[in-house]
Amino acid sequence: MRPGPAFVETSTLRLLPDRRRVITKPFLPGEETHSEGRARVRSTMVRILSLPEADVGPLLERLRTDFSSRHRDFEAVLRRGFERVAGHLGEGEVPTAERQLLIGAFFTHEFSIQAAAFFNPSMVPAPDQSGLKPGELRVVMSGRSVGEGHLSSIEFRTVVVDAEGTVEMEPPGPWASTGTRRAPTYEKRLFLAKLIEMAGDNTAGLAFLAPLPDSFTREELVASIAGSEGLGHPASDGAVRLIEWLASSNYVVSFDPGSRIDERVLFPAGPTESRGMEDARFVRFIDDDGSVTYYATYTAFDGTRVLPQSIETSDFASFRVATVSGSGVANKGTALFPRRIDGRYAMLSRLDSENIYVTTSDDVRHWDAAHRLEMPIRPWSLIQRGNCGSPIETEAGWLVLTHGVGPMRTYSIGAMLLDIADPRRVIAHLPDPILTPDADTRDGYVPNVVYSCGSVVHGDHLILPYGFSDFGIGFARLSLSALLEALGEHPV
Repeated sequence: MRPGPAFVETSTLRLLPDRRRVITKPFLPGEETHSEGRARVRSTMVRILSLPEADVGPLLERLRTDFSSRHRDFEAVLRRGFERVAGHLGEGEVPTAERQLLIGAFFTHEFSIQAAAFFNPSMVPAPDQSGLKPGELRVVMSGRSVGEGHLSSIEFRTVVVDAEGTVEMEPPGPWASTGTRRAPTYEKRLFLAKLIEMAGDNTAGLAFLAPLPDSFTREELVASIAGSEGLGHPASDGAVRLIEWLASSNYVVSFDPGSRIDERVLFPAGPTESRGMEDARFVRFIDDDGSVTYYATYTAFDGTRVLPQSIETSDFASFRVATVSGSGVANKGTALFPRRIDGRYAMLSRLDSENIYVTTSDDVRHWDAAHRLEMPIRPWSLIQRGNCGSPIETEAGWLVLTHGVGPMRTYSIGAMLLDIADPRRVIAHLPDPILTPDADTRDGYVPNVVYSCGSVVHGDHLILPYGFSDFGIGFARLSLSALLEALGEHPV
């Protein structure tokens, strides 16, 4: 970093993209029909079934040698691969157990999730704080991984911060998994709100959703669509496509509780995020009854549109992914406050791509009527302003780390304070950034960028992980008291 305030120290610790991080995915050749009238999956299946039995064992053993160390329970991966295509077997075709595994291998491939970049981290105290030395804090760090086809997913790392604010990264394990996905229970009120937001007042959609209960399952939704003719308002093809799109964008993904946190990958699964899950901002949220939930907001990208979505978990083993709706959270860069304010949820947002806003709501998935907090007025942030993660509650007010974009599209990190009782009121802000790119951090896929999605406080230390130039992750340590004192010298 370039020389900044005296209360900021940067670490030599760097996390860089790792091309060894791979997951497995289905590999299904295109379904075009060949001249002999067979689809490619079936044609491939026929060729595999034609292999001499004597070749099957050696081929499978070679695969075990080459791949079993790269994936937890490699044979289970191959069995799932076979199950996906078993419907293409002909009548009377019953492969041996070994040939089934070989078939699974032909219809599975490895996918690089982090070969291009690992950046834009956020941090929260981990649910499990056992086994630590006195003065240590265990932290879960999320990061945006970019792999094949520049597709973004969300990965996790475990970090320990000692009493001096020194960060020690626990090396990740050798495996990565995308877990098991299932449909959630849908809340009709929120489902309809998002449906109307996306397509206007869709009469066909409203008509056949009306009979559904306040909370409904995917099966009930499918049955309602199928029975729409009897309502006198049959669902149009467009309405059905939109509703299926919305239903698929809400899901639950679960991981083996015995797996490590750093094995778990939130990989794009819904249509809203088909081209990536970007910049997750995690927060440890404490509700009025003392219950703890970890929420995250992230940007879903389908190749054309960016949409805000949410993640909810209590243990980092099961995650509820959901769409959010309302005019208060349009665009990128939403960040939830860590508790309710006057009984309502509060959120930072950036509706117009330029300014920081705050909005409140009775529902964590629906937001309206945002209030603008600050406009770009300083040279280092004249192009746009945004947050660098959820606000941090301090004795002086809500501490918000911000990002600003200035000349030559340079991204820097600054800070401001909001009133603790009324976060619509800015009470102080630093005139200059606290972190800016330097010779060590300015080069990457997107040069001249430092950016964070969330930091954590431990004692008087503010631990700030930051992405640099859309490539890697660095770490800074700030004296919280000194930062607040500096902010106090620049009241609004």
